[in-house]
Amino acid sequence: MKIIELVAVVFGILSVWFASRESIRVFPTGIINVLLFIYIFFIARLYANAGINVLYLITNIYGWYNWSRKIDDKNVLEISRTTARQNTYIILFAAVFYISVLLLLRWYNKSDLTYVNSYVPWMDAMNSSLFLCATILMTKKKLENWIFWILGNVISIPITISQGLYMTSFQYLVFLFLAISGYVGWKKKLQSIKVSE
Repeated sequence: MKIIELVAVVFGILSVWFASRESIRVFPTGIINVLLFIYIFFIARLYANAGINVLYLITNIYGWYNWSRKIDDKNVLEISRTTARQNTYIILFAAVFYISVLLLLRWYNKSDLTYVNSYVPWMDAMNSSLFLCATILMTKKKLENWIFWILGNVISIPITISQGLYMTSFQYLVFLFLAISGYVGWKKKLQSIKVSE
């Protein structure tokens, strides 16, 4: 398990590093990362995180396609900001997804009172919701994806420590710094695009 976790962490760090550099390699490394974490989180009883990684697999495949589209050798997709309407939709989606996952986790584990009465399902559902929003926004190269990554990483560090996943919590700490760096880097790129227009 520790070797699988270490390999997953390495590919996860590579994936986020590639994302912060706006490199399409974010997606193949991300696919390897999420496949390994589906297994790891299921074993650690972080069921929402295991399930959300299945959705990450789908969004990684879609993102790989979306980022690779070109017209006349020019990328179709460029870094942009979300609109006020898109912000409303993504926040509503996050809230609905959070409540749905929380209720599902509590129902699925209803016979495990230790789990149901703990903070784990609440936090598991929260970071799953934040990370799904981040991933969706990443596939569209929206700057705000980094805000969701930052919030999700802040939540994930203590939750993975509490489950004994120390390498994974270290990964989330590295992700936090890479997400901050990604936000700053993408914001500068966006400003330079606006200046050149």
